[in-house]
Amino acid sequence: MTARKFTLGNVFLYGTLALLSLFFLMPAYMAAVTALKMPADINLPTAWEWPTVVNWSSFSQALAKLRPDFINSIILTICGTAGSTVLGSLNGYVFSKWKFKGSDVIFTLFLFGMFIPYQVILIPLFQTLRAMNLYGGLPGLILAHIVYGLPITSLIFRNFYAQIPTALIESARLDGAGFFSIYLRIVFPLSIPGFVVTSLWQFTQIWNEFLWGICLTRHTSNPITVGLANLAGGQAVTWNLPMAGSILAALPVLAIYIFLGRYFIRGLLAGSVKE
Repeated sequence: MTARKFTLGNVFLYGTLALLSLFFLMPAYMAAVTALKMPADINLPTAWEWPTVVNWSSFSQALAKLRPDFINSIILTICGTAGSTVLGSLNGYVFSKWKFKGSDVIFTLFLFGMFIPYQVILIPLFQTLRAMNLYGGLPGLILAHIVYGLPITSLIFRNFYAQIPTALIESARLDGAGFFSIYLRIVFPLSIPGFVVTSLWQFTQIWNEFLWGICLTRHTSNPITVGLANLAGGQAVTWNLPMAGSILAALPVLAIYIFLGRYFIRGLLAGSVKE
């Protein structure tokens, strides 16, 4: 092994990365420090100081108040991610391997959904869910996230499936395999990297979404983001509870990226280079 040479450029690069890391970690540090303080010890002059007495009860109190919203978010995120990922996979399969007349035009129009801000469709979405008797509960919010996530998941899977040799699909057709048989036996086993990418993307987007959660659900169906906002509401805010709640709310996404982050990069690069 050759020793790495520390040139002036390398020192500058690593020093810049270290400073940027500290800058981006400051909010996490502030949240942790504030969460561990007693309410009486939280004030602006000593905001950066470590607590003299560590208060772990903030996390148990925040978890007790956020438990229903936490469960709602878990159900919402799992169902929304699974639905948009599976349907996006089927769409990508159709648009890449079962093309029909006008499929490219339809796919282009389909992708316009990626460029529509979700704030713009909030009122029509509210009216649609109310007409379907789905407003106020988790099923309506799950449906909204599934439909809104279809353009990006379909695009990812279409590009991914384009790398699968068409001759493989044609051979299965000649052997008498049908649409779903080819998908389940050939395409699906090869698309695990694509599922990792879309699942991580959708999980993060749905878990962190706030506007739809506060506008399309009632109190008993609020996700964790709305629960955090309610936790910090009121005239006198005990900041240790919202900060503890924000740390707890960030743990699922953080854990997923820690354990599956390497597969996310591999999935993005899968099929990008042809042999």
